[in-house]
Amino acid sequence: MQELIHLGKAAQCAAQKLATLGTDTKNAALLAMADALVSHTEFIMSENEKDLAAGRAAGMSVSLLDRLALSPERIAAMADGIRQIAALPDPIGEVLQETTRPNGLKIDKVRVPLGVIAIIYEARPNVTADAAALCLKAGNAVILRGGKEAIHSNAAIEKVMLEAAVAAGMPQGCMALVKDTTRDSANFLMRMNEYVDVIIPRGGAGLIRAVVENATVPAIETGTGNCHVYVDKDADLAMAAEIVMNAKTSRPSVCNAEEKLLVHKDVAAEFLPMILPRLADAGVEIRGGECVRAIYPTATPVTDDDWKTEYLDLIIAVRIVNDLETAIAHINEHGSKHSEAIVTGNSENSRKFLDEVDAAAVYVNASTRFTDGFEFGFGAEIGISTQKMHARGPMGLSELTTIKYVVYGTGQVR
Repeated sequence: MQELIHLGKAAQCAAQKLATLGTDTKNAALLAMADALVSHTEFIMSENEKDLAAGRAAGMSVSLLDRLALSPERIAAMADGIRQIAALPDPIGEVLQETTRPNGLKIDKVRVPLGVIAIIYEARPNVTADAAALCLKAGNAVILRGGKEAIHSNAAIEKVMLEAAVAAGMPQGCMALVKDTTRDSANFLMRMNEYVDVIIPRGGAGLIRAVVENATVPAIETGTGNCHVYVDKDADLAMAAEIVMNAKTSRPSVCNAEEKLLVHKDVAAEFLPMILPRLADAGVEIRGGECVRAIYPTATPVTDDDWKTEYLDLIIAVRIVNDLETAIAHINEHGSKHSEAIVTGNSENSRKFLDEVDAAAVYVNASTRFTDGFEFGFGAEIGISTQKMHARGPMGLSELTTIKYVVYGTGQVR
């Protein structure tokens, strides 16, 4: 894997320079990258079409093709995300804590870059732009390893951005795309401790599990999204219907989409006939148990496996629950700790839900689709972490840093 060793050495060298690069230079490079994406839209889309054609020929699902597809609007959105990152405060050099010890030593806790970050991801070429921009703004070099399904798209995006970044003052090696998309390259990258400081998987459950279980490089686990919306007995049902429709159908192939609908028994007879036909008309397959099928007979019988499944497709599993406590217990047992929502007009119930549901993001009367770095004001995100160490939820700039203790003395000895 000489290619990866070469990329690792170049990234390590670039990271040393990036760590001390000024904010103005980094921002200028990011703005140049954003402009380059827009000005090269035709080239990027032509390369993306090669990936789409291969995906269609291979029988790729509609939801995965949607993840893969680029358009002028999506490319413009990628560029806007980079511009938002450029406008954010630079975290590097921020003094988080200042302490003066009794012996006169002054100790500052300062944000510094992680170093070299490797990102392993699947068929979402927008990750190439998001990851590169966030890593560079936080002073890190980045090695990108996308899936074979998006290799032409990723290579085009990386080429355009790298040329613009270097021309604006970034060091060579600051970003690199691994062209080898075999499993061997991923496995090798996971063990490049000599050159890589942190590895972040972004994709489906299989990819995340493979990285967490096999990497010797420290990994930040970004999670799958088995997200729930619970409609409480005190919910505004018209509001609940709009939230459910948005959470499930606006973009079902992403990790913050709703996969499960829980409905309180007291409103099920009214709410399910209101929402399930709308979901079905939108192409959603409804799965439910006997109680659900008694109200909506065309629902497919649900299985035990359904409750833990992230569909990433136009499928939803529905359960009628006796009370709020049952809903919370169901979510904590079956959820993936990503994003969970309650629709209710009862403040006590919303507080109980917020306090007791174990997830990176919890919502009251809003769609789970807002769990996103762009929507949270981070400009973009490197992924959504469902772990509890270091980073949780949408990972923006601060999550791509570590700390250094800077100690000032006047001759003290111990």
